[in-house]
Amino acid sequence: MPLTTLDYPGLLACVLFCQGCAWRCRYCHNPELIPPRGEAEIPWDAILAFLRRRQGLLQAVVFSGGEATLQNTLPEAMASVREMGFRTGLHSAGIRPEAFARALPHADWIGFDVKGLAEDMDATTGVKRSGQANWRSLELLLESGVGHECRTTVHWQLFDLERLRQLATRLRGMGVDNFVVQLARSGRQLDPGLIATPAPHGAPDLWRELHALFPSFELRDV
Repeated sequence: MPLTTLDYPGLLACVLFCQGCAWRCRYCHNPELIPPRGEAEIPWDAILAFLRRRQGLLQAVVFSGGEATLQNTLPEAMASVREMGFRTGLHSAGIRPEAFARALPHADWIGFDVKGLAEDMDATTGVKRSGQANWRSLELLLESGVGHECRTTVHWQLFDLERLRQLATRLRGMGVDNFVVQLARSGRQLDPGLIATPAPHGAPDLWRELHALFPSFELRDV
């Protein structure tokens, strides 16, 4: 994505979508990024050339996916972007905590995907023990001091209000200040069995609770 005002708070940015993801989140709306190889990959040298032409215009570069931290050379790529004068952003679910930890020192801001309560996550990601990895990476993020938002994508066939309330309460107890609930879009998604489902009765009351619970809360369509 060559130009965006949405993916790095307050800055004009571009997004680099990294190929490959080890999870199979059922609501994923970029399923073409899941395989380790893609049909339209761009060489890194071409990306650097693009960024050189945008110096003085763009303020930030966001690495997204897929799952960007699965790229072995991600820390080096982020460092290169920083040396060019850009802020570095990262969108991640912390699939592999050790890889996430290597990327952390090179990030100025992180959009961190909390997939759900750790004990419930396997049903969303399709991968056993994904909850432990996701929440361990969250702990690393909170310990790092790197600016961030935590966001949870909610599809009402996979979530209910009480689970979301429990998740939010747990996050706030860990010190999360900035929480975003992303309402999953219907249509183009990995699992065609997920259909558009209206929000449960009582959702507006929960949104008010979350606005009161977090210093910063946002409800967002994705």
